[in-house]
Amino acid sequence: MNLSQEEWAKSINKFDNSVVIDVRTTEEFEEGFINKSIHLNIYDSQLFLEGIKKLDKNHNIHVYCRSGARSFQACELMNQLGFKHVYNLDGGILEWKGKILKK
Repeated sequence: MNLSQEEWAKSINKFDNSVVIDVRTTEEFEEGFINKSIHLNIYDSQLFLEGIKKLDKNHNIHVYCRSGARSFQACELMNQLGFKHVYNLDGGILEWKGKILKK
């Protein structure tokens, strides 16, 4: 499900079991990321699949990328794998109004 910036942020704070996943490349992640993000590069399919297999399928999973396209693909895949509550950040980190952290 695509959520606006505001809906996505509210959803993260609403649930104690929220997980935030950044599916961008390592280089993109190091340029800045959203707080509490788990980095699982979708272009590294084996690493990505291993990472999501460790997650609880009943938790609220919030996914983002640069513009929303890769994270949409990740959400579709996770839905197919049986995840119940997966939310894509519409517009990605490019449109994110919240704080961006750097390593």
